[in-house]
Amino acid sequence: MYRKPIRIFEKSGSVNPEASYHVHLENVVNTDNQDIKTMVDRGRYFSIFAPRQSGKTTFLKRICEQLHTDPTYVAVILCFEDYKNLDKTEFYSEIEADLYEQLINRLREVRCEKTEAVEQLLNGHRLTSHISFRQLFEKLNRIIQFKKIVIFIDEFDGIPFKELENFLTSLRKLYIKTKDIEQKALYSVGLIGIRNITKLVVGGVSPFNIADQVDLPPFSLKNVRDLYAQYTEETNQPFTKEAIKKVYEETAGQTWLVNRLGTILTVKLKPGTVEPIDEKDVEKAIQILLLERNDHFDNLYEKAKLHKETFIEIIFDHVEYNQYDEEQSWLEQYGLIKNRDGHAVVANNIYNTIHVKAFFKEVKAYETISIKEYALPGDRLDMKRILLNFEKYISRIGVGAFYRQGKPYEKAGQFLLTAWLYQFVRGGEGELHYEVRSGLGRMDIFLTYKGKKYIIETKVNRHDDLSGIIEEGILQLSSKYLASEKTTEGYLVIYDTKTLVGAVCEPHYHQAGDKKVASFTIGIGKPS
Repeated sequence: MYRKPIRIFEKSGSVNPEASYHVHLENVVNTDNQDIKTMVDRGRYFSIFAPRQSGKTTFLKRICEQLHTDPTYVAVILCFEDYKNLDKTEFYSEIEADLYEQLINRLREVRCEKTEAVEQLLNGHRLTSHISFRQLFEKLNRIIQFKKIVIFIDEFDGIPFKELENFLTSLRKLYIKTKDIEQKALYSVGLIGIRNITKLVVGGVSPFNIADQVDLPPFSLKNVRDLYAQYTEETNQPFTKEAIKKVYEETAGQTWLVNRLGTILTVKLKPGTVEPIDEKDVEKAIQILLLERNDHFDNLYEKAKLHKETFIEIIFDHVEYNQYDEEQSWLEQYGLIKNRDGHAVVANNIYNTIHVKAFFKEVKAYETISIKEYALPGDRLDMKRILLNFEKYISRIGVGAFYRQGKPYEKAGQFLLTAWLYQFVRGGEGELHYEVRSGLGRMDIFLTYKGKKYIIETKVNRHDDLSGIIEEGILQLSSKYLASEKTTEGYLVIYDTKTLVGAVCEPHYHQAGDKKVASFTIGIGKPS
């Protein structure tokens, strides 16, 4: 019998276990495999790196609750989320108000005999700079050495930039000065943000390289199973094993996505029933999710646009992960990509789909087509028809996308054609890459569909030597890419600035030894 749920799947802010389903994240450790409690017990300073809406604040609250089972600990959570535009005076005033209140409340809670002495100190000690911040704990060391103050700073990225170096340097000095002293007031510090704080370089040096680095992981398959099991326990409505696995595979455990799908499945698709939620329901829920507007997708899209070309390259190509690549680093910090076996990949299938669709919608290259219209016997694609229809598409949208500052831009042609071809692989029947390394060079576009390979080279004819461009492309395809990929047919797409857009595009076929190349000349010339 169905029972009405008591809690919800949380989609904003920290999780209150009494109001929302929740699970404890697993394997939150540093590079020495020490968990947060162990690091705090050892007086370590550390940084926790995680994208937004990945459970950082909820995790912090749980750690504080765990620490506060021991009256020795005084755990304080500060948040710099809206501090970025504060001046120095306002910044330290905000820290003072928040820090002092939590400090006194905790000391009173554990009936600390030095509470009155600490209150007297705080009443006479104003926080006005990083120096006064450091001096506060030097004074507290002389009063409550037997209490261990642990400060977590959430949304550390919001610190005013002018105070970044000063503040981190003060923490560094406090750490070095008291590292070998067992009884000290400021015992441990954790900085939490979307940026890897240990990599920050200010003034040519890293002021916080004394810290351990901790990555906050996504949900594991077990986490997803346990989260949904809480709903089942309340309502008697089960999730099949296949459904849970499907959610995990499509989200890669991203916490917001897991919770949002939980809501869609139980509130929109199968509410008020004990009928099991199965894999097909998850597929329907994903389609609903992909069509909805929400702050999570909107924020990620704005971030993705900042590094659009790099992100698109990662979507389609086998891109090597490089932790020192600035654009990859930012995309990783936003939670859009991750390192998988040494390659940069999109963080999960849902992010992949939503951003491919969004980027291609920008150029109106994402359409709903029937694959059957382009199918030939033997599981082959009718590339002639595909490329001729692509030329018609170019005629519809015009040639504005092909020019930057009045000059033809070959990358635009690659992007538009890749967007057009993506329609044939998005159902999982194949793969699509552009600018992919081959044995003898770098292929512009490499499409595989049901085991068949389709290699496409793109060129821009800026001058009058169209025949020379064609000969160059044929040679490149036949002697390099077709040979190295052990296939006999290739395709050459030439964007011709000397041919008006909309002119009839007739393919020509060229034989080069045992290799065959079909060339398509697409006009991108502007009318006079």
